[in-house]
Amino acid sequence: MHRRFEERLDELAELVLRMGGFVEEAISRSVRALVDRDSNLARAVIADDGEIDRLELEIDRLSLEALALQQPFARDLRFISTAMKITTDIERMGDLAVNVAERALELNTEPQLKPFIDIPLMARRAQEMVHGSLDAFVRRDPEEARRVIAMDDDLDRRMEQVFRELVAYMVKDPQSITRALRLSFVTKYFERIGDQATNVCEQVVYMTEGTVIKHPWLAEDSKTANE
Repeated sequence: MHRRFEERLDELAELVLRMGGFVEEAISRSVRALVDRDSNLARAVIADDGEIDRLELEIDRLSLEALALQQPFARDLRFISTAMKITTDIERMGDLAVNVAERALELNTEPQLKPFIDIPLMARRAQEMVHGSLDAFVRRDPEEARRVIAMDDDLDRRMEQVFRELVAYMVKDPQSITRALRLSFVTKYFERIGDQATNVCEQVVYMTEGTVIKHPWLAEDSKTANE
């Protein structure tokens, strides 16, 4: 029975990594659809999102089966409950990549507003954060989780920089407003992917250390109340 339980945990970790791999690929393809003005690729990203949704449901099913198979304690229980929580974040990352693809479809019908330099860099950083957060989960590595969390500031800075540039375009040429707004949405989508990866990492820290870093002020209030 214990061996079967361990096999379920291994399968669960594999499914989480597979789901994350689909998300990483969706991010890569969505930004390529924008930069290369490839509407067919954008449509493919949208069409393939169903596989990410399917894996989310499969992970939930396997997690419940693992809980029913053997009542796990401490370490394994946290691993299973964290897997169920982070799949929501991972699925949301896939949705955000779809949003990028949808904006690419719209932007590809109009003249390109500006060279795409910072946006591909944001996409790459978002991919790195997704990959790192999933590695941290599977390896149960809180230090890797903290390293990924620290990367989020760079995405925030890049989003603000691109937004300022787009505002300048809108002020200079009112006819560029629609395109500039759509590009600002794209930067926000990648920034939000970074936020979701951060959420995953915060769960990993709690899973491995029992330390709440998601809402530190609440954790501090609780600590003070217990003193």
